[in-house]
Amino acid sequence: MHRLNQTSKDARALALHGGTPVFPQGAPKWPLADPEVEEVLRSAWSDGSWGTYQGIWTERLCERLAEMHGRRFVLPCSSGTYAVEAAVRGLGVGAGDEVILAAYDFPGNFRAIEQVGARPVLVDIAKDHWSIDPAGLDAAYSEKVRAVIVSHLHGTLAPIGEIEQWARARGIALIEDACQVPGATIGGQIVGSFGDASLLSFGGSKLLTAGRGGALLTDREDLLQRAKIFGHRGNDAFPLSQLQAAVLLPQLDTLAARNLHRELAAKHLRQISGKLPYLQTPTISEHTQPSYYKFGWHYKEISDSGTSREIFIQALEAEGLAVGSGFRGFARRSSRRCRSPIPLTCAKDAVESTLLLHHPILLSDSISLERVGEAFEKVHTAYSL
Repeated sequence: MHRLNQTSKDARALALHGGTPVFPQGAPKWPLADPEVEEVLRSAWSDGSWGTYQGIWTERLCERLAEMHGRRFVLPCSSGTYAVEAAVRGLGVGAGDEVILAAYDFPGNFRAIEQVGARPVLVDIAKDHWSIDPAGLDAAYSEKVRAVIVSHLHGTLAPIGEIEQWARARGIALIEDACQVPGATIGGQIVGSFGDASLLSFGGSKLLTAGRGGALLTDREDLLQRAKIFGHRGNDAFPLSQLQAAVLLPQLDTLAARNLHRELAAKHLRQISGKLPYLQTPTISEHTQPSYYKFGWHYKEISDSGTSREIFIQALEAEGLAVGSGFRGFARRSSRRCRSPIPLTCAKDAVESTLLLHHPILLSDSISLERVGEAFEKVHTAYSL
């Protein structure tokens, strides 16, 4: 049971208990009201291209994404979730094969492997990020393994160069899930350019948003051809529309500047949260430049108060912050569905401890960021002894 600090409750009640929220207007809305997006929408309406099956907008988007990521081919599609499955199918993975992925990851990646009849092989994540720990790869390897899926999650970037070297040495394909981190870089190389295939998402909450949509990027013509064949049912069954492509183009122009703004805000949040012992912030390598769809912490119960993560999240939401927990992970899934050759200690901990802040607040000014810290302090004080 959590216990309120009665003195602080009397002095400044939590919004959860009837007090005034730190952000009475609530969390910032997303997407932003960009005039450049409005302009391309009007252009697509005026020339009639908004209603076409194929046209200039998807062509331009594919050209921009290919140039941005140094890829030969781009397949736009209906979602990042479908792009994962298209990549797995494009690699020719099927029944009897195995695919390695982290035990803490987006659930659609697990399902994509199952959709083609293959078996997921789970490995643990590292303590300092939410992605695959390369130390577990050797134990996960078997002659049935055809691919490994690597996701960059919650503002941290996977050691994908190391994983790519491991995979190449064994003739295993690498799929890079960059859905949360468009524009991020590792050692100067843009994320989304690693491996045999990489994936982007344009979902409504993402940094690049078209409401829905995604893209598969690759240099392999055989992979692209298999993916296209699967998706064509007399026409393209999993398309990205002209309107979706149109609204993404101006967002590519502002992505770098906004990512920099988010990065500076994230550094400020690290300084604020570093004073709060119940929040553990992963270390960011100086050789990486992250992008932040979610800003992540590991939450440990406030000392002696028994305040659970769920109560903490409810209190912060009432103060007007867009916060939540992470993925449910796969560590509890049956051995009939997956293989788990090593303990999944860090993945299990991430399921229980991950605390996430949604990215729009990171585009706010320094005053708003200080108020984020104020909201955390307010909840901390209320539930501390």
